[in-house]
Amino acid sequence: MTTEAAPPPSGAGPAPANLSAEEFTRVQQSPEFAELRGSYRSFAFPLTVAFIAWYLLYVLLSSYAGGFMGTKLFGNINVALVLGLAQFLTTFLIAWLYSRHAAAKLDPKAEAIKKRMEAGA
Repeated sequence: MTTEAAPPPSGAGPAPANLSAEEFTRVQQSPEFAELRGSYRSFAFPLTVAFIAWYLLYVLLSSYAGGFMGTKLFGNINVALVLGLAQFLTTFLIAWLYSRHAAAKLDPKAEAIKKRMEAGA
């Protein structure tokens, strides 16, 4: 089944303006956009590098430090299991931190740029 109808309007503000490529380029080169991009990069890049290093440490320990990873902490729980579960924990922690960072720092800046573009200023 196919439909030819246009999607319904979102109802969340005015319809997007038909902006030219030059207008998008102008906004992309603006100091406000550079600040938005810098805020994103200053958060995302260090956290990405840290997580990749943490993941590679786990892989290297699993490959080359089997004795250490097999060390029992209590019962049948060993270091490898704890570090493996910590991988999941850090993934969720990073996602939560990014969500907070985006809501506090990125979204307001992006919304201001969007409103300025829609207003044609």
